[in-house]
Amino acid sequence: MKRLTILLLLLLLTTASQAQRIHAYLTSGVTLSQIEGDELKGFRSTGYVGGIGALASISSNNRWGLTTEVLFTRRGAYNNSGDPYSANIKLDYIDIPVLLHFQDPYGGMLFGLGLCYGRLVQQPHFQGKYNPNYFVPDTSDYSFSHDDFAVVADARFTVWRGLQFNIRWQYSLLPVKRDWQFSEYRQGRWYSWSNNCYNHSLIIRLIYQF
Repeated sequence: MKRLTILLLLLLLTTASQAQRIHAYLTSGVTLSQIEGDELKGFRSTGYVGGIGALASISSNNRWGLTTEVLFTRRGAYNNSGDPYSANIKLDYIDIPVLLHFQDPYGGMLFGLGLCYGRLVQQPHFQGKYNPNYFVPDTSDYSFSHDDFAVVADARFTVWRGLQFNIRWQYSLLPVKRDWQFSEYRQGRWYSWSNNCYNHSLIIRLIYQF
């Protein structure tokens, strides 16, 4: 974690030394997330996302920029329908995304694509219920990987002066939980299987750029 943070800071400083302009900003918003592979569908888990960032111009016409951020992000999974089971999983991360941005010269949109490293702050406390006669996730181990490497794509536009609206999509490249075991009773017998799990998030936020 420390080594990655130092490398990202060095990258930003190197870019800044060649950049014409750097804009710092604050951001705050909400995440809509799910865990792919947990057998629960839908972006039903909501959480807070917020932190600081900087956008450095890396081209003479200011069309290309490099963004890095430090964010607190809550992800997870939620389902209270009982189909196939009810659960409330909360995952808190410190995220460090790095994105390459392109400024649309016509519509004023800013499009970004990059990678994000997330560090799990603490292992989640699982809350859930299910009917053990029909569907059983493995309840013996809810531990998730401490590291989350994800691909990120986003778009933002100016609402008023320094205030911007941003929507972001993020998906884990590597499993955040491997081989989670599931069992289901159907047609008179038990069936078992295992899934790798990935964080999948939609992020909606406001950005205030100085």
